Amino acid sequence: MWEELTKTVLLIVASLFPIVNPPASAFMAISIVPHATDAERADMARRVAVNSFALLLASLLVGAYVLGFFGISIPVLRVAGGLVVAMAGWRLLDAPDDVEEEQDNEAAAVDHHHGRRDPSFYPLTLPLTVGPGSIAVAIALGTGSPREGPTLVHFAAVFIALVVITASIYLCMRFAERIERGLGTAGTQVVMRLFAFFIFCIGLQILWLGASELFGIVANAPAAAHAPP
Repeated sequence: MWEELTKTVLLIVASLFPIVNPPASAFMAISIVPHATDAERADMARRVAVNSFALLLASLLVGAYVLGFFGISIPVLRVAGGLVVAMAGWRLLDAPDDVEEEQDNEAAAVDHHHGRRDPSFYPLTLPLTVGPGSIAVAIALGTGSPREGPTLVHFAAVFIALVVITASIYLCMRFAERIERGLGTAGTQVVMRLFAFFIFCIGLQILWLGASELFGIVANAPAAAHAPP
C-alpha cells in the first residue's frame, strides 16, 4: 500500500512539475500584474493555487471522459493548446518596455483592484500555470490508473501530489516579488524575457507533438485501408 502510494505520488509530481514550472509562472505573473500590492499578490497566489488544483484534479480524474464525450483527441488538444501557449509566450516576449506600457499596466491593475479584471484564472492559471501541456499530461496519467479502477490509495496519491504541486505554485507566486527585488529591474527583465521565450518554445513543442501525431494518423490511414485482409 505505502509503496504504491509513494510511487504514484512521485510519478505525478515528476511528470507535472517540470511542465507546470511554478517559478516561471511566478515571473510571468509579475509581468502581468506588476503594480499589485502585497495583499493582492497573496490573494492572487491563493486563487491561482486553488484554480490549478481544481484543473489538475479534473484532468486527472475525468479529463479523458470529457474529451471522449466531445470527441476530442489528445493530438488535437495538443495542437490547440500549443497555439495558445505559443501566442501567450510571444505576446510576453514581444511586449515593449516603455512608459506607455507601464501606463497600460497601471490601468489594468486599477481594473483588477475594482473587480473589472481578474487575471487569477485567465491568463495566470490557464494557460500560463496549468496549460494545455499540463492538462494533456494529467489526462494521460489519469488514463493510466489501475485497471481494476481507481482505489482509495490512488485517490490519496493524487491528492497528495496535487497538494505538493499547488503549494509550490503558491509559494513561488507569493514571494516572486522578493526575488524580483533581489534581481533588480534589469535582471528581472532578462529573466522574464527568458521565461517568455521558454514558454513560446514549450508552446511550439506541444504544437509539434500534436501535429506529428495527427500527420502520423493521416499517413497511416491510407496504408491501413489498402492493407490485405
